[in-house]
Amino acid sequence: MTSSSRGAEIIVDHLIAEKMPYLFGLCGHGIVGLMDAALDRRDRIQTVSVHNEQIAGFAADAYYRVTRQPVATFTSCGPGSINIQMAVANALFDASALLAITGNIPTQQFNKGPFQELGHHHQADFVTAMRPYVKRSFQAPRADMLPGLMRQACTTLVAGRPGPVHLDVPFNVFEERTDATLQDPATWRAGVDWRCAAPEASVQRALDLLLAAQRPLILAGHGCLTGAAGAALRRISRALGIPVATTPQGKGVLDDADPLHLGPTGRDGGYPGNRASRGCDVMLAVGTRFGDRSTSSWAEGVTHSAGTRIIHVDVDPAALARNYATELGILADAATFFDQLAGAARALPNVHPERRAGWLETTGRWRALWHDALLPGRLNDETPLHPARVVADIAAVAPRDAVVLSDIGQHHSWMVQQWPAREEGLFLQSGGSATMGFGVGGAIGAQFAAPDRRVLAVVGDGGMLMHASAVATAVEYRLPVVWIVWNNSGYVSIRDLQRGFFGKNREFATRFRDQGVDGALFSTDYALLAEAMGARGVRVERPADLAGQLRAALDLGGPVVLDVRVNADAPRHTAGAWDMPPITGPRPSFDPDPMASG
Repeated sequence: MTSSSRGAEIIVDHLIAEKMPYLFGLCGHGIVGLMDAALDRRDRIQTVSVHNEQIAGFAADAYYRVTRQPVATFTSCGPGSINIQMAVANALFDASALLAITGNIPTQQFNKGPFQELGHHHQADFVTAMRPYVKRSFQAPRADMLPGLMRQACTTLVAGRPGPVHLDVPFNVFEERTDATLQDPATWRAGVDWRCAAPEASVQRALDLLLAAQRPLILAGHGCLTGAAGAALRRISRALGIPVATTPQGKGVLDDADPLHLGPTGRDGGYPGNRASRGCDVMLAVGTRFGDRSTSSWAEGVTHSAGTRIIHVDVDPAALARNYATELGILADAATFFDQLAGAARALPNVHPERRAGWLETTGRWRALWHDALLPGRLNDETPLHPARVVADIAAVAPRDAVVLSDIGQHHSWMVQQWPAREEGLFLQSGGSATMGFGVGGAIGAQFAAPDRRVLAVVGDGGMLMHASAVATAVEYRLPVVWIVWNNSGYVSIRDLQRGFFGKNREFATRFRDQGVDGALFSTDYALLAEAMGARGVRVERPADLAGQLRAALDLGGPVVLDVRVNADAPRHTAGAWDMPPITGPRPSFDPDPMASG
């Protein structure tokens, strides 16, 4: 870099040095200085302009989940940056890294109350506004601070548990010149490894507990996905003959067809995962915080049982022994720990996975029971479409290597429970925050991340109506994203909670209705909405049509919205629960042998 660079040039040049290929954002008066520097460097970093700041955040979030390469967002001061907070919070909950760059008012105007200053407690105080949603929030009051701040910010993104980082830049700092030079990221980070290993004694103790167990189980959480631990997990599972369940957020770390894979646990989990979790005698839990959704709200005997001895491994020390007492708590990276465990197992002469043949036969029986229970829904020919039929038909058509996103709504429960995840890390969802819109907008980032793969987003009609502008962005950038709108005329996941918590007749303000005399259900025509934005739109009302229409959409090579009319009242087999104290939610509807021993 030559001397006397503008602050905006330092920022964009550092992004390029970090090998960030995209900037996702929305224009505003407070950020035009950064945009001007990006214009001159558009051959090295592409700016993707969206129509809602949250779409920028969701896109950057999904880009990281697919590539493990952070990218940056840009938003203006005032409402522009306030609007991106939801998407940034979503990334924090799910350990996804993005750099949120926000413009602010000039330092010369601090404390004067100019247009869009957030200054009731501290001048230009957007740093405080972002603190709950990021790993670290930086503000650059001078241009000569930017090289160091950019290096520190980009290091914080990926060190330890990944997550979003915020950089707030006053308008004048974008324009000020400085002789400070770019700090090469490779010089600072090339020799640093954040993948911490477990002590040898702890690895050996964990192995001893697993080998002595009669009914061992590995529980793989979201940390196994963020740590790219799928291959290492598969190796150790097979070497020791131990079945694997996942948390809902861990879904996709293993191929669902793997005979040792029992599927997800908890509220939206299936029978095999929940049954094995409460029936095992030793559990190796890796990369999970044991949250309420994955544990059936910690209700005894639903997903977990008090008699289970837990080995808990996580990269975050705050997760260990937080919600369950542990036999052994280990601070370690997921993939590194699995490799250490495999190495310790190879050194022993008496590791005989066939000793667990009886346990594997039992878990295999649970898999078969669950498969048979779900089959009628998958073959259902009724209209509107049965949710299980929708999931099954999408799975039958989607390429194996497709990136599939699920937004939040009733469909998310069906997708977590029944979507047959294939390759590691290709099923994306909002887990910790459950943010409506992640699937809609994240599809943009996923397609930029994987231009040679198909991207399908299964989204509710509520989330699509909130964030439909993503379709216009796909049209503008010629992205062949396919959105499958799960159209059931409402926020039906919340309607279901109303029925479960307060009674069948207590539905209120959760369905889309004509507020005239009859209160009939109302639906936007999402196919027509897509056509209005320049995409292809197709309305699907018959079960026999979905697979063919999806094939045609994938063959089209451009953005498509399938408006699929789905039965809102089809019952779903449940194997977990979710309580909201003081209310106890419904217990599992599918539980063939609740009192049987493991």
